[in-house]
Amino acid sequence: MLVEPETRTGPHPPSPRLRALPMVIFGSRWLQLPLYLGLIIAQCVYIALFVKELWHLSWHALDLTEQQIMMSVLALIDVVMISNLLVMVIVGGYETFVSRLDLAGHPDEPEWLGHVNASVLKIKLAMAIIGISSIALLRTFIEAGNLGSDRAGFTEKGVMWQVLIHITFIASAIGIAFVDKLSDSGVRRHAE
Repeated sequence: MLVEPETRTGPHPPSPRLRALPMVIFGSRWLQLPLYLGLIIAQCVYIALFVKELWHLSWHALDLTEQQIMMSVLALIDVVMISNLLVMVIVGGYETFVSRLDLAGHPDEPEWLGHVNASVLKIKLAMAIIGISSIALLRTFIEAGNLGSDRAGFTEKGVMWQVLIHITFIASAIGIAFVDKLSDSGVRRHAE
């Protein structure tokens, strides 16, 4: 006698039979699989970039100034944060939109995965984007001493636009969280 494995929600109930059109529509979620596999390949590219940056930093550490070392370390942190964002999108998106991963009880199951849904995923992504934007802005502020010289990689107007874009990311994240909170309280009120 076969026993189905336990999942987060308990044993799997028997699958209902779907008519042809609902089966095609529901099955179309699997069209996202190549997208998630592509993001895994993109993460491999970021690993190569990280190794390249780390190699450059290690190899030239004695020749670099403190500011150049700080900029290299910030570049490494930026790559790690983008990689974390990719993991959230790949794992959370697959679990939310394609199929359950059935990781219950696995020692490496991410803590946040147990309560992930589209709203939580949006807020986590917004916060990750703000973090990435913060690192980019910090790098710009560190190089701000070069403004007006030939060594400057940007202009005062460019710095202003980076700050405005960062503020827009923050406002968007606050807006997403506010709308999510409103919809959650509306759902709770309706349930009562």
